[in-house]
Amino acid sequence: MSIPSSTLLNALGWRYATKAFDPAKKIDSPTWDALAQSLVLTPSSYGLQPWKFLVVTNAGLKKQLRAASWNQAQVEDCSHHVVFLAKTTITEADLDRFVQATATTRNVPVDSLAGYKGFMVKDLVQGPRSQAIQNWATNQVYIALGQLMASAALLGIDGCPMEGIDPAAYDRILGLEGSGYATRVALPLGYRAAGDKYATLAKVRYPAADVIEYR
Repeated sequence: MSIPSSTLLNALGWRYATKAFDPAKKIDSPTWDALAQSLVLTPSSYGLQPWKFLVVTNAGLKKQLRAASWNQAQVEDCSHHVVFLAKTTITEADLDRFVQATATTRNVPVDSLAGYKGFMVKDLVQGPRSQAIQNWATNQVYIALGQLMASAALLGIDGCPMEGIDPAAYDRILGLEGSGYATRVALPLGYRAAGDKYATLAKVRYPAADVIEYR
């Protein structure tokens, strides 16, 4: 299954970090459902999916989150404000859940996955990586952010990735204390406002020869 390379490059060239959204234009349900599935289909290390995605469309809640986002208007004016959460711990119970889901989905005995589970336990629960598990989970979240941005561009949906937020304030506003998840980054999605001057600015990118090396 493929699309023309020109389709991909045109979409990525069209995409930009949207500074002004048209608050009157909303993403329709079929388009949003496709974007939601792009999040579900995001790859992750071991396939563990150590994340959750909060989709905020409530106007009052978006207004509160804007105050925790350096007062960036995109948070309030967008159609769907996606907040990316990472798991704060990985336990053996998390691995058991994933192993059970794998066995069910692929119709294989749970016992046949014992070796795989053991490998994950040694790495993520008992090994050195367990001491930096929040960093590991955060890295996975950024894979999902990239996938959603690319998917949105291909569907003609604008977005603006945001690290300019107060994650602790987001956690308080969204009631995440004790949930096992924490805010890492956000992505408002919707349609660019007609007057957003940034939409027509040329992208500043180093030449491929400067950033891609072949060996």
